[in-house]
Amino acid sequence: MTVDERKITLVSEHEGQKFYFCSAACKQKFDTDPHRYAHKI
Repeated sequence: MTVDERKITLVSEHEGQKFYFCSAACKQKFDTDPHRYAHKI
C-alpha cells in the first residue's frame, strides 16, 4: 500500500528509517516486531 508521507500521522522508526502506516492496527503490529516486517522493503 502507498501512503502520502505528508499527510500521514502514524509513523514508526526502526534502525534510522521511518515507516508510515495507514492504520493504527498496522502500526501496532509493526511496533511489536519490526524486524519481521522491515526486511521486506
